[in-house]
Formats: sequence, structure tokens, C-alpha cells
Amino acid sequence: MAADDLHVFRTPELLARGLADAFVTSAREAIAARGRFTVALAGGTTPRGAYALLARDPRRSQVAWSAVQVYFGDERCVPPDDLASNYRTAKQTLLDAVAIPAAQVHRMRGEIEPQQAAREYARDLSDSLGEAPQLDLCMLGLGADAHTASLFPGSNPFADDAALVRAVYADAVRMWRLTFTPKVINNSREVLFAVSGTEKAAALQAVRQEPYDPQRYPAQAVVPHGGRVLWYVDAEAAGAAC
Repeated sequence: MAADDLHVFRTPELLARGLADAFVTSAREAIAARGRFTVALAGGTTPRGAYALLARDPRRSQVAWSAVQVYFGDERCVPPDDLASNYRTAKQTLLDAVAIPAAQVHRMRGEIEPQQAAREYARDLSDSLGEAPQLDLCMLGLGADAHTASLFPGSNPFADDAALVRAVYADAVRMWRLTFTPKVINNSREVLFAVSGTEKAAALQAVRQEPYDPQRYPAQAVVPHGGRVLWYVDAEAAGAAC
């Protein structure tokens, strides 16, 4: 990976500002060029600060929310009001505070049978974005085990790639999850990883510097076709990855 795709912020607060500003820039450019902005939000704790910043001025007023289509890169198989739900987090921190039509928020239905939910979301992607769905921005996190979305180590992240969305069982947490396959992620115009904390430093270094082995480091499967990958990380996560 090129050195200039890594952006290091001194604190988590500055990282949140950087993520929020990147979202605004991507939204404005997409809307100006194509009349809409399609974005997949990431779960986890790191993006929450950015979502909170986007939910209030001045950034809230800088986005034409009526032209935004929101998707989710992965979801836990829980009801939408469950504390573990990525949708719930995004709704409470961002979506309830902006003027985005409900029909433009594409939720993964974690409360239904996982395989059915995966097929349903794949149809939603195809219906709304075409047979080869292309997002303007795909936001991702990175786990301490180098997983991203719900693509976990120990299995081939490209399995059922053409399905667009896959149901996976996460042994570590004994839970079913839904996830984009790399086919969707890698067709994005831009992929933005958000990484914070010392516990992510080893994974970040491995993904960026170790030989290609996406079964061991699933985040290495993220190689957009014609798009770009940006890493926004705080100083604690950066570690030796700088």
C-alpha cells in the first residue's frame, strides 16, 4: 500500500473530526457529480464520534441528506432495537438527527433468519444500485484479529463472493452476522477504514505490511477495482504501521 493512504490523527477526537469531514467531502462530490450519495456505514465504536459530529451543525448543514442513500456493511443478527445492532447505533447517533427519508435507509434485517436476511439484502442492493452495486463510500472498521465488516479469520473471505451479502457464524461471539462480500466492498469508489486504540495496532501493521493472506488477515481482501482505500487511524493504533 502507498504511504500516503495512511492518515494519522493524534487523538480519537481528531480522528472523529477527520472521518466526519471525509464523509462530508465524499457526499458533496458524489451529489455534485451524480445527484446522489451512496454510503455504507460501519459498526463498532470508532465511527460513533464521527456520526455524532455529522448529526449537528456545521457538518449537518453541509450535506444534502435528501440525496443520501444509507447502507450497512455488516450487521449482527439481532432486532433493530438491540444494544448490539449497528443500525440502532447509527440511528441514535446520526440518522434520527438528519433529514433523510426513511426509505433511503437500507437496514439489514438482523431479526429474521440469517440466510433469508442475506438474500433479501442482496436483492435490495441489486434493486437500488444495479446488478454490480457501486457505493460512493464504504466505511469499514478493523478488528484486533484483522477482521473487517463480518469477514473473520480462518475462512475464505471470497466464499460466495457473487452473493453480495453473506450470513456468517462468528464462533468467537457465538452469533450469526450479515456481511457484504468483498465483491461489494471492492466495487466502491472509495473505502475508508477507521481504526483506533492500541489493541488494533498489531492488526493494522499486519494488514498493511505482511504478505497477502486474506484468510489470516481478512482486511487484506479489500482492494477496490479502480477505487481507493484510505486509512484514518489515531496515534495509538498507528504504532509501527507509520
